[in-house]
Amino acid sequence: MSKLKLITKREFIAKVRNKSFIVMTFLMPLLMVGMMTLTVYLSKKNTDKAKEIAYFNASSFINTSDLKNNSTVHYIPLKVSSFEQAKKEVQEGDFYGLLYIPKEETIDETAKNIQFYSKKAPGTTFIEALEHQLSKKIKHVKYQTIGISEAKMKEANIKTVVNVVNFEGEKTSKLLNGAKVGIGSAAGYLIMMFIIIYGNLVMRSVIEEKTSRIIEIIISSVKPFDLMLGKIFGTSLAGLLQFTIWAALGFVILTVAQLFLNIDPAAIPNQTMLAQGNQMAVMENGILDVIHNLPLGTIVFSFILFFLGGFLLYSSIYAAIGAAVDNETDTQQFVIPVIMPLMLGVYVGFASVLSDPNGPIATFFSIFPLTSPIVMMMRIPFGVPLWQITSALALLLLSFIGVVWVAAKIYRIGILMYGKKPTYKEIFNWIKNY
Repeated sequence: MSKLKLITKREFIAKVRNKSFIVMTFLMPLLMVGMMTLTVYLSKKNTDKAKEIAYFNASSFINTSDLKNNSTVHYIPLKVSSFEQAKKEVQEGDFYGLLYIPKEETIDETAKNIQFYSKKAPGTTFIEALEHQLSKKIKHVKYQTIGISEAKMKEANIKTVVNVVNFEGEKTSKLLNGAKVGIGSAAGYLIMMFIIIYGNLVMRSVIEEKTSRIIEIIISSVKPFDLMLGKIFGTSLAGLLQFTIWAALGFVILTVAQLFLNIDPAAIPNQTMLAQGNQMAVMENGILDVIHNLPLGTIVFSFILFFLGGFLLYSSIYAAIGAAVDNETDTQQFVIPVIMPLMLGVYVGFASVLSDPNGPIATFFSIFPLTSPIVMMMRIPFGVPLWQITSALALLLLSFIGVVWVAAKIYRIGILMYGKKPTYKEIFNWIKNY
């Protein structure tokens, strides 16, 4: 145990003293927050100047004089006598585009033949907002055509709101569900990236010591099993330290950026909703209320446990791969099968968890050890029974013990083999016979 502790300490210190580790630890939060700040800033600048949309209405069915302007779009009527003149004026002017409503015999034909001309391809959000406005006007005309009065139409118009409430009486909202999706996806993706990055560090460290023949001196006084576990534990602690520093620095830098640059990241979804012309109350709950309603304690605690569990499981495999080969080029045939379950976890998360977080597929893959670190973290913000979390962690721990036992056999034989790339059959024989 004392040797294992010594090796863990050595690996941890070696990692945190590495120049690339120090540079990336302090540079990454700056890069991430800088990209986020730049995105918000550009989005804000993009919406500061309202788009001027010219329109030429040749139809007698639709009244376009009351098209609603907002902070991002202004509708301007063209006082011309023909569509060709309208096109020419828009092309020569500083308009974003031209809305053309042709003259047709019926309101149905008019609805099908409305056209929007622009110098550049318009955004989907803008087209949806425009369609929303015109659809309301056409629907109003259609009701009048079939004999439904405006008063009756208003009387029949009722908005249905489905309030999602659990059996404890707690309400949720669209904003809260969006936050759950975002946090769950980010947590699962981060775990996948950390496993791949730090798993490769373990593998590379083993290969370097093997090719430099330092490993021959080390194992003269340390068991290969202790050496492998020490590398895994030391690297996992370094990774956890780096992530903690990233989170703390990212929060501080983001706070400073908001204060001094007057940029609010929450403005992006609000601007999007305004651009769509959707009257849904995006801020029906404040940001603080949304954060309060999330199981933050469970999310943070589970993230640490599943990150460590997933990393320990996969890094054991990475260490065995590093011991079996002589250089990084030979690792490709072994690394790809290792990455595939991680990718599967991400795909399952986006395909099933986000649509049905408590469905059978999402539940199975959130407990299955090779995918549980990713899929379970995507499910936890939506609420997961405690027994499922503990079951997933228990299976993850048992899988780690089993994989370490198998990896130790590969490590013990492969660490002293040089000049030959092993096949899957040879590795299987190492596991079977030693």
